[in-house]
Parts: sequence; structure tokens; C-alpha cells
Amino acid sequence: MGIDARTYRDAMARLGAAVSVVTTGTLEDPAGFTASAVCSVTDTPPTLLVCVNRASRIRPRFREGAAMCINVLSAAQQEISGVFASAQEQHERFASGHWATLTTGAPVLAEAVTSFDCRIERIVEVGTHSVMFGAVESLRTGDSHGGLIYFNRTYHMLPPSDEA
Repeated sequence: MGIDARTYRDAMARLGAAVSVVTTGTLEDPAGFTASAVCSVTDTPPTLLVCVNRASRIRPRFREGAAMCINVLSAAQQEISGVFASAQEQHERFASGHWATLTTGAPVLAEAVTSFDCRIERIVEVGTHSVMFGAVESLRTGDSHGGLIYFNRTYHMLPPSDEA
């Protein structure tokens, strides 16, 4: 007995996840999209994975060896999530927020909760998606804000932690 795609998507909607804006390119020629399919792979060496739909128009901008930054959004950044999930042109998306760079040159959102600046080591094609493995070259942790979670097809805001 197989599981149909809709049933699977409905079940996965109940798996809450942090919301991130994933970027590549440079400040002069940036590209990015909103993602909730981000996961730590290992801490030695520090590696993350990000999934992107293979049919997405942004997919060709991400390639092995390229820079990639995972910018984890705060509770106050739901609007930025919407901008990067929209049909706006890439350069228009980056009018939201303040952008800088770290080691790789990929755009880093200054107001993000944390940013993982990576180099894409490998891309594996699985079904409808590309799984991109990013080796973390540097990171930046922002001010302590609450987090933005996507659960059951709705945004939820987490309060800030007491930790500094």
C-alpha cells in the first residue's frame, strides 16, 4: 500500500520547522528563497542540508561549490518570509532587510536570529527536490529574539529565550 502525495504533505504540515531565507550569489547579483526544509546533518564538520523544489525557477542558481547562506528568521520577520516566497524578481526581494556578507560572499540578513554561511558541497536529486549539503564556513548569531516557526500551514511566533 502506497501513500499518496496529498496525505504525505498533510502529515508533514504537522512537523513544525524554523523558517529561513536561503541565499546565494553576491550582494550585486543575489538570489534567495524561503525554506522550512533545513536540517543539521553533523557538527563535525559543521554541515546543514536544505531542500529546494527542482522545478523552482531559483534552483539553477544553486550549484555545487557555490556560496549559500541559511538565514534563520525571527518572530518579527514573517513579512520577509512572504517576500522571499513570492513571485517578485530576485533583486526586489533583497529590498527587504539589511544585507551584508561573511566568508563566502553570499548575502547575510543582518537582522536574522542566526546565519550559517556555507559552501555547497553536494547536491543530491531525490524525487521532486534537490537536497543541498552546505559545509558551514562561518556563522553569525544575532540578538536574542523569538523564533518564527511554520506548523500546520501557519506561522507561529516563539518567545525569546532567557539565554543570552
